[in-house]
Amino acid sequence: MTEALISQATGTSDDSTVVPPGPEQGRTHTPAEVEAAVHAIADRSRQAARQMAGATRARKDSGLRAIGAALLTRKDFILAANAKDVAAGKANGTSAALLDRLTLTESRIDGLVASLENLASLPDPVGNVVRGQTLPNGLRLRQINVPMGVVAAIYEARPNVTVDIAGLGLKSGNAVILRGGTAAASTNEALVQILREALDSVGLPADAVQTVDQYGREGANALMRARGRVDVLIPRGGRDLIQSVVLNAAVPVIETGEGNVHIFIDESANEDMAVEILLNAKTQRPSVCNTVETLLVHSRSTVLPAVAAALRGAGVTLHADERIRAALPSSVESVPATDEDWGTEYMDLDLAVAMVDSLDDAVKHIRTWSTGHTEAILTNDLANAERFIAEVDSAAVIVNASTRFTDGGELGLGAEVGISTQKLHARGPMGLTELTTTKWIVQGEGQVRG
Repeated sequence: MTEALISQATGTSDDSTVVPPGPEQGRTHTPAEVEAAVHAIADRSRQAARQMAGATRARKDSGLRAIGAALLTRKDFILAANAKDVAAGKANGTSAALLDRLTLTESRIDGLVASLENLASLPDPVGNVVRGQTLPNGLRLRQINVPMGVVAAIYEARPNVTVDIAGLGLKSGNAVILRGGTAAASTNEALVQILREALDSVGLPADAVQTVDQYGREGANALMRARGRVDVLIPRGGRDLIQSVVLNAAVPVIETGEGNVHIFIDESANEDMAVEILLNAKTQRPSVCNTVETLLVHSRSTVLPAVAAALRGAGVTLHADERIRAALPSSVESVPATDEDWGTEYMDLDLAVAMVDSLDDAVKHIRTWSTGHTEAILTNDLANAERFIAEVDSAAVIVNASTRFTDGGELGLGAEVGISTQKLHARGPMGLTELTTTKWIVQGEGQVRG
């Protein structure tokens, strides 16, 4: 391994801001060299995680606020770096949806700062007592939340995730290793530099936030193989990225899922409410995973013309089945839906629309095509709402509200690492508690087992 690569990986370089040229910067290293460098980064993260686990809430909250202040002070620096990534994305033909996720604006940076301040206001999850009791033999038991340790994340074209994961990791007493991808390379490099400097300014270990971006795809592969060095890995992105991590990682993975999100309008739903919710759920920010992708409409509902007209007026392309197309006014354009549409996460101004004859048919459709992310029902029938809640098996089930609320910040978690669609350990938006595990504390006075 080259001397420069060793120095960066072990933290022995005289200039901690120097990043050695990795595969994506014109310098090729062998897989063995990259693996050794990533392992060294993970070992430094392990040391930082031990310090973070013992940090007080006051120290961690000061770190969050220092990061927020630095983001505001360095806003022009961040936006300039982001402009390079956006320009490169446009030149490479990146889709409008991915460009939207890639783009930072002044207001989006302000939103990240507000999220950090919100995190600082939340209780510290570390040390929280999950349950406890005193046994008949006098042993006193407590199960408490403790940090995971080293949390890694692989994501793409989402620089806001860099700040969200760093903030959540900091508050929950973890160290994080990030792989943010080529599309946001300049932005993430700027953000990681700012994050590390802010942590150091308040006496927290800068190595609590590290990146393997400089080692490209092979760095991501090495991170996935770093069993024993990485405690949990969270992929966040499209289907291909997530499945690549799930199928190839040797470290524990919390699977976040794509969002093939459904809204079912039953026959009792109010027209004004349906129009407002559908417009919000589809058009507020089409590129995100909690945007509705399929609309199911009861055959006896009367709201379809108004909802469809409003969506078309907002620029939404309706991919409709034959029954919907026959029921639409001639003034509302649509295109024929195919089976592919029912399984598609468009992440754009497209919506699949189908007609169903009952709640049972709606649930059946959802069970067939859902990714288990978020489903919603619009209804004035309490029995239908309760049945929908009971029978739909997704991470979030919503009644009479927009699917855009499936979000860590909106649900009071401060932020989120991702939205888990699996059922082990964490499900739904993953906030502070989901980045902890538990341990048992057993206190006795000389008891022995008989």
